[in-house]
Amino acid sequence: MFASRLLTLGSGAALAAASLLSACSSPSGSTDTAANTAATDSTATGPAAPANSPLQVVAEFNDPQMVGVAVAPGGQVFACFPRWDWNPSYPIAKVGPNNTLTPYPNASWCMWNDSVKSEPLKHWICPQSVFADKSGMVWVLDPAAPGLKFTVPGGPKLVKTDPKTGQVLLTIPFSEMVAPRKSYLNDVRIDLQNNYAYMTESGLGALVVTDLKTMKSRRLLDKHPSTKAVKGLVIKAEGHPMIDLEGKPARFNADGIALSADNAYLYYCPLTGHTLYRIKTAALRDASLSEAQLGQQVETVGEIPGTDGLEIDAANNVYLTSFEQSALLRRTPAGKIETLVKDPRLQWPDTYSFTNDGMLYVTNSAIHKTPNWNKGVGQPRSPFRIFKMALPK
Repeated sequence: MFASRLLTLGSGAALAAASLLSACSSPSGSTDTAANTAATDSTATGPAAPANSPLQVVAEFNDPQMVGVAVAPGGQVFACFPRWDWNPSYPIAKVGPNNTLTPYPNASWCMWNDSVKSEPLKHWICPQSVFADKSGMVWVLDPAAPGLKFTVPGGPKLVKTDPKTGQVLLTIPFSEMVAPRKSYLNDVRIDLQNNYAYMTESGLGALVVTDLKTMKSRRLLDKHPSTKAVKGLVIKAEGHPMIDLEGKPARFNADGIALSADNAYLYYCPLTGHTLYRIKTAALRDASLSEAQLGQQVETVGEIPGTDGLEIDAANNVYLTSFEQSALLRRTPAGKIETLVKDPRLQWPDTYSFTNDGMLYVTNSAIHKTPNWNKGVGQPRSPFRIFKMALPK
């Protein structure tokens, strides 16, 4: 999932940073009519669905910007709206029929304003990732850096919730040693076999591992090239070079992350790069290894197109969201890159969620259409959508 430290913020991001402490005024259980405006109104633009596309639209929103999706057992769909260029009323929401949103786990958690700024661990500040584990629990990773600027002191956290009850079960805070002020915790995978959480940190470039029993976290590989953007590489989305307002190419560090079916390997990649890496999770859990020894455990899996989100199926095929090609790809264990679907509506395909009944869900975040990458002027785009399709055999 994309989220890197932007060296220069566009006007929209600056506005988001200025509105850091805006309130969520909608009551618990209500729908956010501002956020779920139907994508069929006059502001909606973009290409139509190809006749042969397997993608079905689950929900669509003109704003705010959506990046993440998680589907819990029973079909509950959750979406993540970080406080970047917009200030969403519901940063984490349950998605209902007709593009409706309900604050999750409640309206209080979605509120961030002067009245609650003394309680940064009890509110979504800028959540970046929502993830459903194999037991059905929903986890939210909050880097707590609105507008993609600095972290709010005491705000970075990983939160476990029960979607059946809407209860917060566990909150794990991250110290500044693990999540420095310029960090941006990006995406998370939960290892129920070993009771660990693994995360990418894309602001400075690192992996973070958390022992869920002790709640102790460690920042790893923060000097290793596998977690860093490739210098000098200019990535493109739909042919559009990602150049910021100062004329500098986008540098997005460790971003996509996936856990192998047997929990033995963690796969990851920098977004500004074309290389997929992996490392044994046992090595990440081994606190006796030095950084140099841990770095020796990193394996280069192979070359891949520029990728934001990763996921892995039961056969250990690695799924890639290709923002360069507006496509969903799959890398087989033998190293073959297959195109599952190419669809112009996939304007920066972002995050995957797989379900137990064999469905693939994916979002589009249209990051390349935002002002920071277009000389300060946002570009016409399709609505932000959640798609689904059957996982190919």
